[in-house]
Amino acid sequence: MDKKYRIDKTEEDWKKELSPEEYYVLRQKGTERPHTGQYNLHFENGDYHCKACNAKLFESGNKFESGCGWPSFDQAVEGAIEYIRDTSHGMIRTETVCANCGSHLGHVFNDGPQETTGQRYCINSVSIGFDPESEE
Repeated sequence: MDKKYRIDKTEEDWKKELSPEEYYVLRQKGTERPHTGQYNLHFENGDYHCKACNAKLFESGNKFESGCGWPSFDQAVEGAIEYIRDTSHGMIRTETVCANCGSHLGHVFNDGPQETTGQRYCINSVSIGFDPESEE
């Protein structure tokens, strides 16, 4: 990753901070197996944040069950995601990365709920953490 992000660490620093699976997905653009992630069928109220830098990415009200095997959202927090053209694996897709640290999150597709945004952010569970809505 050549672009400079607000959170700018060496790959060695990332390796020390992230688990091997987190490093593979977040920093090497890997993908977890479908239907295995802890947030795939998770529907509590709260916020989802970047596992690498803790930046807020998605709100639980934008999460939906798409059946694709990965957590799906119809909208991201404004300014939280950077979109990159991805031509790997013989496809043309739009990769989503954290705008704060450049870590790979997943991809966004135009096959989401038409009654909302029409978007489906297909996100690796290992790329995100969850903060439950506090009871105040």
